Amino acid sequence: MEFLYEFLIRLLTQFQSPTLGFLIGGMLIAALGSNLTIPDAIYKFIVFMLLMKIGINGGMEIRDANLAEMVLPAIFAMVIGVTIVLLGIFVFSLIPSVKKADGYATSGLFGAVSASTFAAVMVVMDEESISYEAWVPALYPFMDIPALVLAIVLANIYMKKQKEGDDTKVDVWAIVKDSLQGSALSALLLGLALGLLTTPDRVFESFYEPLFRGFLSILMLIMGMEAYSRINELRRVAHWYAVYAFFAPIAHGLLAFGLGYIAHHTVGFSPGGVILLSVMAASSSDISGPPTLRSGIPSANPSAYIGASTSVGTPVAIAICIPLFIVMAQAVF
Repeated sequence: MEFLYEFLIRLLTQFQSPTLGFLIGGMLIAALGSNLTIPDAIYKFIVFMLLMKIGINGGMEIRDANLAEMVLPAIFAMVIGVTIVLLGIFVFSLIPSVKKADGYATSGLFGAVSASTFAAVMVVMDEESISYEAWVPALYPFMDIPALVLAIVLANIYMKKQKEGDDTKVDVWAIVKDSLQGSALSALLLGLALGLLTTPDRVFESFYEPLFRGFLSILMLIMGMEAYSRINELRRVAHWYAVYAFFAPIAHGLLAFGLGYIAHHTVGFSPGGVILLSVMAASSSDISGPPTLRSGIPSANPSAYIGASTSVGTPVAIAICIPLFIVMAQAVF
């Protein structure tokens, strides 16, 4: 009973936070028919800045970190991404009205990681002085890439079997290469490399750190507007996607929380690290995933997997999963 009370209190507090406030604000002005638009170039620049900040900070901390402590969480991140995709494919295979290609794409998107959600939970934890290993952002590609690659490979294998006499082979390396060359992962990996191999402390503290929360608030506003615009698209496809998008983030986060708990007792993974891993798993990719899946599974309907992620999955991950896993960590640890 005490756990439920703490969760509800934190949930109400989360609705008052700037992060969720801007997300809801974006949805409201879109619902009211506002003509406000934010140029795509600004959106891409903001995403680049956020990922560079996360990457540089992670790289700086990796320099002084015990790499042996990172191995198990990194393995668990890969396992989580792969498991989410396989579970999603299984769930959608039970729903006759869902096209196979759409099921594969949706599973891949929910297995990958949302940069905006990840940035949001870091802000919340920093505001509440919840400590975590600064190298945790380095787990991002360990979950993101295997999920996207697996979904695309399995989808292409399935579609190949549907075409008799088609000898086309699935080029796994090409898929991995495309994922690594995507704008989101490129920015994150660049930041990690700069933080690890150079000494960007001054520019980080004077430029990236002060701007982080402001840029995140604008990104949340954009995400809110996008979420509302995708709701009608989601209705036209199927209600099953909305059901999946609501419950999947919670289930995926619980899976990650369990593995994070094991890492805590095995290698001393911090409670804050467990929270970040859980929210990472609860998120669904909003930057690297959509373009990768569009090119990897062209027959899939973007309204299905992007609509499910943006209009339902991301709000659930931010509004529900962040307070849920913070309260769980406080109760368990």
